[in-house]
This record gives sequence, C-alpha cells and structure tokens, in this order.
Amino acid sequence: MTDSYDYFIAFQRNIGFLSKAEQERLRGARVAVAGLGGTGGAQVHALARMGIGAFSLADPDVFELANFNRQSGASMETLGRRKTQVACDVIKGINPQADVRLFEEGIHADNIEAFLDDVDVVVDSLDFYCFAERFLLYRTARARALWVLTSPPLGFGFSLLCFDPRGMSFERYFDFSPATPERALIASFIVGLAPKPFFFRYIDLASTDAAGHRVPSVGAAPFLVAGVVATEVTNLLTGKRPPIAVPTVVQYDALLRRYRRRRYPLGLRGPLQRLKKAIFERRVLK
Repeated sequence: MTDSYDYFIAFQRNIGFLSKAEQERLRGARVAVAGLGGTGGAQVHALARMGIGAFSLADPDVFELANFNRQSGASMETLGRRKTQVACDVIKGINPQADVRLFEEGIHADNIEAFLDDVDVVVDSLDFYCFAERFLLYRTARARALWVLTSPPLGFGFSLLCFDPRGMSFERYFDFSPATPERALIASFIVGLAPKPFFFRYIDLASTDAAGHRVPSVGAAPFLVAGVVATEVTNLLTGKRPPIAVPTVVQYDALLRRYRRRRYPLGLRGPLQRLKKAIFERRVLK
C-alpha cells in the first residue's frame, strides 16, 4: 500500500491555493501539538490534510465516553486507546510517509527539549487547567525561537492567539507567572483568551464550576479551530501573508455571527482588562 502512495497526487488539489514549492515546504515541516483532546485531535487531522510531513504529538490520556461530544478521535472503536496512538493512525491513514513522534506521558521537564527537537511551529492544545505544562512549553519554545499558536474553543466560537518568539511573551500578555495562585491564573487566562466574552451571552453559568475544573463544551467549535490553526500554521511556514501576533487577538463566535480583531498593547496589565479580571473572579469564581 505504501509503495503505491504518491505524496503529490494525494495533495495535488492544494496546488492553486498553494504553489508546488509551498506544498513541498509543508511536506518538510514538523509541527508539535501538545494536547490531543477536543481541539488537538481535530487540528492534527486538518494539518495532515494540508500535507504537513512530520509531527510531534504529546498527550498522556486515553479516550473515554465523556469525550464523545467534542473530540474527533473519540468513538466506540477508540475507547480506552491512547490519544497519541489514535492521532498517529489518523495521520498515517492520510500520509503513510509522515514522520510521527509520540510522547505518551505528555510534556514535562524531562522531555520538553526532545518534544521540540526539529520543530518548526508549536500548537498549544493543552487542557485549560494545565498551567505548569503551559509555562514550560511557552518558555522552552521561546528560547528556541519557535512560534506558539493557541486557539481555545469558547462556546460556539474560538479565539486565536499567536505568540511570536520575538514579540510579547505568554507570561507578559497574561500578566502572570508560575507562582500566581490558581484562582488568579484561571481568571487571567479566561480574560486573556476571551477579552470579548461572546459566549457569556448564551452560557448557563449554573452549569459551570471553573474553580472545580468543570466547564461545558460543544463539538462544533473544535472543527472551527482546526481550520483556523491549520491555516495559520500554513501561513507561518509559507509566508503567504504577514503573520499576526499577540497582543493582537482574533475572536469569532459562529452562533452570534460575530468577528472581532483587537490589539491589547498592555495585555492584561491594561486597566480595562484588570477590571474584567476582577469582575470574573468575583462573579464566576465564587
């Protein structure tokens, strides 16, 4: 089967929107995806369809029934299987020539350097509450001059934040550090990810327990996220358009049909963002 596989026949319909040289650039690129749940699994699929030729994938979890509403790899056939293995199968089913490295313990201090070896672009799809892993990922990627993209699903929409290693850092934008108490981390993270919280117009706050690590989600958003992230990765690798970077944040809500792009030069140090964070802590993190 592999002997009959031809990369450029498989991805020839990309040509026209991409040049053959740009497609070859995608073929030679390695993308690291940390977290293979709701967004990560869909992003891996979209990136494989673009023709990315190498991946580094990290996630310590297996699929459970509670993943079915939002995680593209979750099915009766994959219950109990490692998310890394399922994602690898998806990639290999699309491109059997792809080079895939699996980090089945997730990312941690002992493997972060290996996880980022030979990588061109990093995608942060870690679970919302993985703060220690996230600080480690962003600091190490920045030291290696790597872009990090994150696009969390927010209700029926998403935000897109792209961290340029030469621009505003993750910690500076969110105005926090690993020493910040978790309650403040949660408030800063959600306000920084969603400076305009569109989803607050239709979420039932009674169904949430942010401090208890329980928030609702819907399956439509990860597929929106996957297309956006695959496009941004493609753009960074090919240079088709000037990239955008934090402190610029892009938001879109499909249910409300609202798009917003704003620049926050002070990040969460700005007075309005500080006020939003205080309100969120007081009203939501009770």
